[in-house]
Amino acid sequence: MPKATIGQIARASGVAVETIRYYERAGLLPAPARSTGGYRLFPDGTVARLHFIQRAKRLGFTLDEVQRLLSLADNRAASSAVRALAAEKLKGIEGRLRDLQRMRDALAALISDCDGQGSTAACPIIHALADNAHGTAVVDAPEATRPRT
Repeated sequence: MPKATIGQIARASGVAVETIRYYERAGLLPAPARSTGGYRLFPDGTVARLHFIQRAKRLGFTLDEVQRLLSLADNRAASSAVRALAAEKLKGIEGRLRDLQRMRDALAALISDCDGQGSTAACPIIHALADNAHGTAVVDAPEATRPRT
């Protein structure tokens, strides 16, 4: 079974070395064999597994969800389990889209109310943010769409 170093895997997959190490620590990649010099030697299939992880992340799957998908694939589980996980992800995305649409509509209404003239003392956007004059949709963004700090 041919083995590749972490640098070779990184170049072939387009994934940074530190990210590969992180995936290994997180259990997304099996622990590779080590050379006599202590270098990681990854088996065939590692680049394909990294591509799988990257594609799943682009679809919005968290690393925990990616781990579940990989486990299902590795264990040749029923595709119904994979479908259920994907359907659950889609439901979450649709909820976030609804939240974003509500936020968009509330912000568009505030912008429409503000003529951009005068000081902030009379600005409806500032008033909405300060005392919630236009409802909670503006001030209290849904948890799923709040920026992470």
